[in-house]
Amino acid sequence: MKKTLFVAGLDFSINDSALNQLFAQFGTVASAKVITDKFSGKSRGFGFVEMATVEEAQECIKQLNDSIHMNRTLAVKNKEDKPASSNGGARNNGGFSRRW
Repeated sequence: MKKTLFVAGLDFSINDSALNQLFAQFGTVASAKVITDKFSGKSRGFGFVEMATVEEAQECIKQLNDSIHMNRTLAVKNKEDKPASSNGGARNNGGFSRRW
């Protein structure tokens, strides 16, 4: 079963391939994606890595969390699922409700 990890503290020059290589030391990387700004295309300093197994993902967390890579401290943890919206996607509108 694949497991996705959240990775923060990435150097802004790192790309998907370099991120893949960093995590491949600890297992099979199914995918690696550095998140970029949609306007400038520059790295936002974090990304997601999908490992082939839960055990490999745990090994990555053990080995890479709080480690130094390219003079930056990495934070590696399990990706948290987004909470389901309780308002069905409706906007708050500043506390005003329009019901016509």
